[in-house]
Amino acid sequence: MSLVQPDILLEKKLNRIAWAVTVVVVLLVSVMHKIHLDFGVDLKFLPGVYSVLNALTAVSLLVGLYFIKNRQQKKHEQAMTLSMILSLLFLLGYVLYHITNPDTPFGGQGWIRPIYFFLLISHIVLAAVIFPFILFTYIRAYTSQFAKHNKMARWVYWFWLYVAVTGPILYLMIKPYYN
Repeated sequence: MSLVQPDILLEKKLNRIAWAVTVVVVLLVSVMHKIHLDFGVDLKFLPGVYSVLNALTAVSLLVGLYFIKNRQQKKHEQAMTLSMILSLLFLLGYVLYHITNPDTPFGGQGWIRPIYFFLLISHIVLAAVIFPFILFTYIRAYTSQFAKHNKMARWVYWFWLYVAVTGPILYLMIKPYYN
């Protein structure tokens, strides 16, 4: 039993921030393909970088699961915080790349094409839907509301892991078609 009291007021403040961040991120990701900025720097290397960040997020998520299953709460917290940081860095790299470079069409043909588009669509939809829930799950733990955190984490975790794993897979599938 935890001796730390839940901080409901802080949760409410952080929830408002999480909703604001979600709206900003969804709007930015929705319009980033229409924005083309030139910073005078070639950022074509970013897909490889943010794909590695996504893969590291998946590893960190698996490590976090291992730690909580073995009742190592502090290490679990550290792994999950690292997952949040890696996901944030991924998101920054992803948006930065897409506002400075044109979209790359997938050139695969045959049986691989429907697999790619299934993974792509499920990845995009789940990433958009799960984003605020990742924030809310983290907020529940941060504000010492562990029962609520556990209830959310049981399902949020698996969607987050799916998104973190499919991102690098999609990168490897489209990598041959980058200029």
